[in-house]
Amino acid sequence: MSPAAPPPRWSDDEFEQDRKKAIRLFRERRIQEPLEQYLEAFEVSRDAIDTLLESTVDLTELLDNSVDVLSDSDLLGAVRYLAGPPISADDLKTLADDASLTPSRLRADPDMAKRVMEVVLLGMDRQRFPWLSEDREPTESERQAAVIATAALLAQRSVMTDRAKDSKDDQEKAVRDRLEQAQFTEVARRTVNTIADAPAAGTFCRESHFGSRKADIIARLYDGRVMPIEAKVSNSSTNSVKRLNNDAAVKARLWTEEFGTVGVVPAAVLAGVFKVGNLRTAQNNNLTIFWEHNLDAMVQFIDSTKP
Repeated sequence: MSPAAPPPRWSDDEFEQDRKKAIRLFRERRIQEPLEQYLEAFEVSRDAIDTLLESTVDLTELLDNSVDVLSDSDLLGAVRYLAGPPISADDLKTLADDASLTPSRLRADPDMAKRVMEVVLLGMDRQRFPWLSEDREPTESERQAAVIATAALLAQRSVMTDRAKDSKDDQEKAVRDRLEQAQFTEVARRTVNTIADAPAAGTFCRESHFGSRKADIIARLYDGRVMPIEAKVSNSSTNSVKRLNNDAAVKARLWTEEFGTVGVVPAAVLAGVFKVGNLRTAQNNNLTIFWEHNLDAMVQFIDSTKP
């Protein structure tokens, strides 16, 4: 039996060429993103803040309306941004003594809803809402300034969250499309506890548990090895450490420990900003690296595994 085709290993010079191209493409995409995306998010956020102020008499009756406000997903998002700095949903649940933010749970337990709102009130931004600490009605200019400032915070976070999600979704779709062009067939998601649980040769599945961690895509090569693929987009060199070295490379190490180095080829498809040193470290930790702008390299490796 001939030895299994080795996955590609890139030199520092090759990493440098590809990372420069990835950065250029990342910049082009960011510059071309329309301003309308932010403006639309701002309008939605401003409507939510206006509704929140109107329904709570300029926030003076937040506590009395805890259930109604927190049970509305749009108003809940606005409430978290009343604090300075804003409170994440996870932090809010923890700080409110392991509370739930599920509407049905909040309606069934008004006291829990009040605990959640009390946390928000403790962190209320006095610069944006000075009338609350001074126990008076807001002036019209204060009210408008508070609405605009809060809507801007909420819209900015919304756009950043959507941008990250859209980038990842687009990247995963590009990988799936390229696999299908290479005659791979998509099959149902599954939990892979052993190599036998993985998709058959020439097929792949979307996000599924592979051992102890999830993989964005799991493909079975023609020679029987399994290639779990992580899609990673980084917007900075600092962020690349988290995306690549602290996530994808850590998964690669765990997967080879759980399934062995013979039957598994952990891989990552990258886009955005990465450092050569981080790329080299990840590759040395048994992670096979491909680039979104050069998925032909991935297909060439796949083809090399045919009998």
